[in-house]
Amino acid sequence: MLISLIGMSGSGKSYWSEKLARRGFTRFCVDSLITERLSGELRREDGSCRSLGEWMGFPFQEEYQKREELYLSHEKQLMAELLDWIDENASGPDRNAVVDTTGSVIYTGESILERLRSLTTIIYFPVPAVIREAMMRQYVSNPRPVLWRGLFSMEPGESVETALFRSYNALLDSREVLYAGLADIEIDYFTRNSPDFKISNFLEIAEIAASYVHGKAPIFSGKKEEAKTRKEEPKD
Repeated sequence: MLISLIGMSGSGKSYWSEKLARRGFTRFCVDSLITERLSGELRREDGSCRSLGEWMGFPFQEEYQKREELYLSHEKQLMAELLDWIDENASGPDRNAVVDTTGSVIYTGESILERLRSLTTIIYFPVPAVIREAMMRQYVSNPRPVLWRGLFSMEPGESVETALFRSYNALLDSREVLYAGLADIEIDYFTRNSPDFKISNFLEIAEIAASYVHGKAPIFSGKKEEAKTRKEEPKD
């Protein structure tokens, strides 16, 4: 089974992709692969290394836009390479792979996204509004590489913190539409974070979604009532 996980940074993609790796899936963490490609950029003059989020910085900083574009160029190249590998090596019934995408995969272009749709079952991890503030505070205290794509702005008299919170909500609103449109299925935040929701439940949802990805999608019931597929019945 070939799976891609999509959603905002901090939504749990790495957590579930690591669980799948322990089940024998080949795991591709795109963020880690980009970090490797940017290793020279991340090195300080004293030889120590910055995290990817620290290197990229915040959208109001001078070097941010240049670094955002560099990051995205590496992401596009890596995604193309990963999809080539999947196409060539992971087509057999016994080959399992999971792509732990970045939050910015939706900006990699229609060609890459179409290939991702055709080669993998795409599972989206939405984040409810009540969780956003905690995610934003975590981003401020421990920056992750977030591509703002021009959605950060500061109003007259507005503090940086207020501008970040307002713009972050606008960014998530914008991304939610794109994630939902790309996904084959989504798994609700509280469902996937419930202690009763195990890797076996996750795989069951993924398997059913994969089997219906080119046909009429089912609506799950019981414990999986919050997991809904996104595909429509194909037209004649």
